[in-house]
Amino acid sequence: MPAKFDFDVIQVGYGPVSKASALFLERLGWKVGVFERFEEVYPLPRAVCIDHELYRVLHAAGLGDVANRVCNDAPTYRWFNAEWRELLAIDWAAGSVSGGSEVNFIHQPSFEWAMDERIKASDRIALHFNAEATAIRQDADSATVTIRDTKTGATRDYTARYLIGIDGANSFVRESLGIGRTDLGFEADWLVIDFALNGGLTARDLGIPDCGQYANPIRPTTIVPGGTEADGRILRRWEFMRLPHETREEMVREEKVWDLLDAWIKPDQGELIRHAIYTFRSLVADRFQEGRIFLAGDAAHVMPPFMGQGMCAGLRDVWNLGWKLDLVLRGRAGPSLLETYTPERAPHVTDVIRISMFLGSIICMPDPEEARKRDEMFLGGNAPRPAPFPILTDGLLERDARGAVVAPAGELSCAGTVRFAGRTGRYDSFVAPGGFTLVVQDGFALPETARRVCGEAGVQIVTIADRRTAADGQIGDTQGQFGRFMIDRGLQALLVRPDFYLFGAATDGPRLDAMLADFSRQMQAHC
Repeated sequence: MPAKFDFDVIQVGYGPVSKASALFLERLGWKVGVFERFEEVYPLPRAVCIDHELYRVLHAAGLGDVANRVCNDAPTYRWFNAEWRELLAIDWAAGSVSGGSEVNFIHQPSFEWAMDERIKASDRIALHFNAEATAIRQDADSATVTIRDTKTGATRDYTARYLIGIDGANSFVRESLGIGRTDLGFEADWLVIDFALNGGLTARDLGIPDCGQYANPIRPTTIVPGGTEADGRILRRWEFMRLPHETREEMVREEKVWDLLDAWIKPDQGELIRHAIYTFRSLVADRFQEGRIFLAGDAAHVMPPFMGQGMCAGLRDVWNLGWKLDLVLRGRAGPSLLETYTPERAPHVTDVIRISMFLGSIICMPDPEEARKRDEMFLGGNAPRPAPFPILTDGLLERDARGAVVAPAGELSCAGTVRFAGRTGRYDSFVAPGGFTLVVQDGFALPETARRVCGEAGVQIVTIADRRTAADGQIGDTQGQFGRFMIDRGLQALLVRPDFYLFGAATDGPRLDAMLADFSRQMQAHC
């Protein structure tokens, strides 16, 4: 790195997405400067969910021990009507394409403190508290942020090759760039309450669902796990929708909090950790990049919580951006590769928000007659189903001669528990991090042209075999994840991007050659 830059990457903000981003970049060898205007890590829980994809990401990024420590498999997610008749049940533990539970519940403060500890121990990450960004600018070579010390008032400029604004929904970085936001049309106030249960007390003891939505038009209510604190205390979360006749000020009064909790739990059954009212909205920044400056997390998008995807979406942002920055900083790709960030992330997160809004429209139904019609649809088996979870639809993906994306490009690739060299572990632990991988079925005759292209592009070749017959140097498909994914689709090879999404896939040798030729063409266009 030229001496004229203080850092390779500057990050403004220090929430969970920024912490993860700093560790992702540090693991790839880059020097990161993080600037946070407050003086400490925010100590209270906000997010409570992390899905299978991001659980996999954390393991692949060297944070597997943290994920194991702060995550718990999600119970079945159930929706009930006002009479406690079950409208819907989603078995999140049934499995996922990543090989584990579809959803995990997480104690966010423990997650953040664990990452904070690693960041403070790193010699590649410089963390600055009481450091408020007051101006940003950029030129052809660098991005500069002016930082004001909130205690002394002193200011100083810091420079980096790139800058990421991960500074929340009221992002200074976004506002400084003049980037507007598109409102997708959802807005509702909810009171969020976190409660630590007395030792040994369970949801069953309380007579409440482990994880559910009480879609009662009188008071739509969410009841979910809140994760487990470091000392073993189990948290529960209640979320109560504010009704039209109630004010925001009324909702946050402690007597109101206990009035709402009274039907569910009593003061002597634990400790009220916090309560706050949130306005759930659906906003997407009009662009996620301006030259050398990027937006991620809530700075780029905010969404209703009904899919538990707020923090997950932010982690996807920085996971997507991190490997691209790595290639560009190493000179293995040109800056145009970074221009795929917005086309990949913005449509994906917009689709996630729309699904969350759809779920919210079903849950947040205060009109009794509309709720009755909803109940009839669900109980009669005629309920509308939400769209499947989004895939990538643009960016660095295989395309045909007309430029259209070729399925299954854009899908999340499979993973799971495998066996290799006498050891059993997660698939990603046996694959070199940060690069492209060609996964081929045992017995597939890999064309020499494919070997040459992979060698020239630094693509790692991995052979997957049945766990009972895997030879030395092959990965045994212990869970059958790859078999189900590939054999059921007639696929012989997958070209997997560093963020685990498929660039493309092939059914035979000629298709593989064509797919790799397109991969080479697209990568060369970014050089």
